[in-house]
Amino acid sequence: MVADRLIGPGARVLAWLSPDAPAPPRATLPRELTLVDREVVAADEEVVSLVFAHPRGAALRAWSPGAHLDVVLPSGRMRQYSLCGDPDDPFHYRIAVRRIPNGSGSIELHGLRPGARVGIHGPRNAFPLTLAGHGSSGPPGVSLSPGGLPTPARRIRFIAGGIGITPMLGMMRAADRAGADWSLVYTGRHRDALPFLDEIACYGGRVTVRTDDEDGLPTAEALVPTVEPGLAVYVCGPPGLLDVVAARVAHAPGVELHHERFAPPPIVDGRPFTVQWGRRGRVFEIPADRTVLAVLAEADPAVPYSCRQGFCGTCKVRVLAGNVEHRDTVLNAAQRAQGDMLICVSRARPGETLVLDANTGAAVTDPPHRTRYRVRLARAMPKRIRLGGVNRVP
Repeated sequence: MVADRLIGPGARVLAWLSPDAPAPPRATLPRELTLVDREVVAADEEVVSLVFAHPRGAALRAWSPGAHLDVVLPSGRMRQYSLCGDPDDPFHYRIAVRRIPNGSGSIELHGLRPGARVGIHGPRNAFPLTLAGHGSSGPPGVSLSPGGLPTPARRIRFIAGGIGITPMLGMMRAADRAGADWSLVYTGRHRDALPFLDEIACYGGRVTVRTDDEDGLPTAEALVPTVEPGLAVYVCGPPGLLDVVAARVAHAPGVELHHERFAPPPIVDGRPFTVQWGRRGRVFEIPADRTVLAVLAEADPAVPYSCRQGFCGTCKVRVLAGNVEHRDTVLNAAQRAQGDMLICVSRARPGETLVLDANTGAAVTDPPHRTRYRVRLARAMPKRIRLGGVNRVP
């Protein structure tokens, strides 16, 4: 996709890759970056900012607000994090990571120090910002929604919950530079847990910070005071926050909703079945409310994944036996016929056993290990509601 403006400086043009490009194939080797700066950005010291650069100082691939990186950790695990630096800086990528108890990815990243190297895929963007009259991903003067349609939005309301501020930082910079009519409400349990408070203070009255301990749980009206045509709402945070905002704008004509999830939506129509990892491998019971990927990743956190919503293809495996109930949006008829399956969303018929080819995924071993993930969702919704969504609870 052609950008609507030049990405400067000139060195960066040589490194350009569309942030809307599809996910890289699993066989693609990651590019190696060096950690050049580490900073604690929340008073409770549970969030660190990590800045990466090319080992030889070369320009990095361009990105747009809302984009994320797939980060390959020294252990081989892959996790997704929003880019939260300045898109106009061609030489650095910045992410922020909240430390999660028993979270293998976040603990590993918190342990990195300047000079450490990690692999990355991307950037990719499933949560793009669109600005009316400015055109974030189309021809000059035309603003496109994530679905590719012109957006009529004239006002922007950003809503961030805790670490959900990360994709909003680049969006706020872009909206402010474009002279857009925007505001932000930033919410969390207490101020010490909120990262980047100093950084957003420069926006003055456009930003409202409210915490549960001082203001109580935010109401729908506090998050979105007015619901009128021409409003675009961008929200990133925990599921409860997203649910409140979605209910507020769901039936409002002329209002757009764009969001990034920290976790996939709950499975409401699942039924239990069984998975065997290899013809002679370990057998797993898949409950009605869990995915194959979630169960396998509990046994081995190195199981590859990215979106966890059935649209990137990272978790694809080959089915050796059993009938699949496909729920993805990426596999075509030929791929399904040859036995491909995305284990992040697809299931089996009740009571059936799926035998999966262990050679198409990571080896699943003992002991069980629990992790949490942040996820991006990109799905069309009625009434111009748009769900964007990979980070990853870290």
